[in-house]
Amino acid sequence: MKSLISAASWILILYFSYCTLLFFLQRYILFPRDLIQVPLSSQTSVQGLEKLWINSDQGKTEAWFIKPGQSVNQIQSNKPAPLLIFAHGNAEIIDFWVDEFKNVTDMGINVLLVEYPGYGRSDGIPSQTSITEAFIRVYDMIISRPDVDPEKIILMGRSLGGGAVCQVAANRPCAALILMSTFISTKSFSKKYFVPDFLMRDPFDNLEVIKNYPNPVLVIHGKKDEVIPFEHGKILAETASKSTRIEYMCGHNDCPPDWKNFWQDVKNFLNSAGIIQL
Repeated sequence: MKSLISAASWILILYFSYCTLLFFLQRYILFPRDLIQVPLSSQTSVQGLEKLWINSDQGKTEAWFIKPGQSVNQIQSNKPAPLLIFAHGNAEIIDFWVDEFKNVTDMGINVLLVEYPGYGRSDGIPSQTSITEAFIRVYDMIISRPDVDPEKIILMGRSLGGGAVCQVAANRPCAALILMSTFISTKSFSKKYFVPDFLMRDPFDNLEVIKNYPNPVLVIHGKKDEVIPFEHGKILAETASKSTRIEYMCGHNDCPPDWKNFWQDVKNFLNSAGIIQL
């Protein structure tokens, strides 16, 4: 009996040590910013791109504002245009996405790429709190621009970015929400690591936000996603009051398998949501 009690005590000590270690290391797992090679200076020749810096409690946050293409500006001269605010995945920076979002500016939509605190050239330390604060401050600044239509704000997030934009949607109005390969919450992964969910420091409870979100939601997820299971996307879509769900035969990092088809799907969704006209 004494040996059993001793063995049980050691198991509890080891488990407590494991939980403590994971508590302090989880942000290195969730925000692997040190593994990303960052250019010393942001070099891009994209037409209509403005580099912005926003002050927050964490210091300065970088954001890139990209206007619609010249041909669109000539057609819609001096008219405010819709704005898509994008939040990238946890192992990316805004530099990776500039060229891809030409597909959005070609639709006549402004694009805002917002960096996370501590990522790229931005100051601070990433967390749910610091990311939410940075995005909301950028949001509040950008909607006052005369070339932005505040009634047609689109929030789009990929993977971790889905958590970022859901936090914005919970605090600020937006006309539509696009979630790409996104989880229901980080707490849902606690079982995978054999720890209680209250130890998750940055819960990003997307499911709770979606329950109360009244506008159109587009949920895109790979059926073979090995990082964030397909079931997460399915639950988010089923929970939203106005949802469109698109499934691709792909994993996490190869989603979407065809970018041309993906942007056409996004375009169709924005048209059905009344944000653009085809």
